[in-house]
Amino acid sequence: MRALVTGGAGFIGSTLVDALVARGDDVLVVDDLSSGTRENLAPGVDLAVLDIRDSETLAKRAAEFRPDAVYHLAAQIDVRTSMADPVHDASVNVLGTLSVLQAARDCGAGAVVVCSTGGAIYGDGAPLPTTEEEPPEPESPYGMSKLAAERYTRFFVRTHGLPALVLRFANVYGPRQHPSGGAGVVSLFCDRARGGRRPTVFGDGGQTRDFLYVGDVARAALASADRLAAGELAGEVFNVGTGTESTVVELAATIGRIAGLDAGDFAPEFEPARPGELRRSCLDPSRGLTALGLPAPTTLADGLYATWAWHTRRD
Repeated sequence: MRALVTGGAGFIGSTLVDALVARGDDVLVVDDLSSGTRENLAPGVDLAVLDIRDSETLAKRAAEFRPDAVYHLAAQIDVRTSMADPVHDASVNVLGTLSVLQAARDCGAGAVVVCSTGGAIYGDGAPLPTTEEEPPEPESPYGMSKLAAERYTRFFVRTHGLPALVLRFANVYGPRQHPSGGAGVVSLFCDRARGGRRPTVFGDGGQTRDFLYVGDVARAALASADRLAAGELAGEVFNVGTGTESTVVELAATIGRIAGLDAGDFAPEFEPARPGELRRSCLDPSRGLTALGLPAPTTLADGLYATWAWHTRRD
């Protein structure tokens, strides 16, 4: 198959690209390299350095490449950035997604997987673990923009017959998530442990997240495209998570143990809570696991060991 991956030079995208290459697919990565890097890509993977909001150029590259499947991961992912600059957030996440959907439609892609967010869309107060039936109540511009992107996706399914579905991710972590910019808490804590520094926790540390290993994301995306190509599941929305809550202080303690640090030496330093962030978040992945035929999610311990091993090897 031929696969076009937006955001494919990033942490999650490059993991998906590796999985596509491993099964023999031809891959075109579209990435503006604002957070991704060429070094994340295997030799021979074609990279178009391109902003997805450049609709004309994106459509041209897609028409030339003629992908069987489009995986849309390019996004503005930082809640804090969205709070400070909601116009930029909406420009990338809404207009950018529209550009991708149009290009996929026009080039005749047989499967389009649009990657979204779980916690930021459901909002605080949702029953946990949260199912896809829960009404969206985003509390940040980031959540609002991702919800708008989802609804545009469903519009293209209904109106244009685009074979697309949406995956709502929990808090993704794993190798290649670099501890800079808008990196997740797992990467930041591993970096602190590697440098012999204590982790910084915003708020009281009792906030919870559903930590999802990046390899599980790649498996879900591949399975989604395969089902769509077989004429199934267009218009569906699936959670991708573990169904397990972990507090931030529990996460810090686990990473400290994996790194072989004394508990006192890796005790958190607390800072004020940040606006727009949820108190609790955990996704129920059962519907997607069944529909997509996926194995049980990677345990947090196994995923953290693999992530710590990557951090100890990086420059």
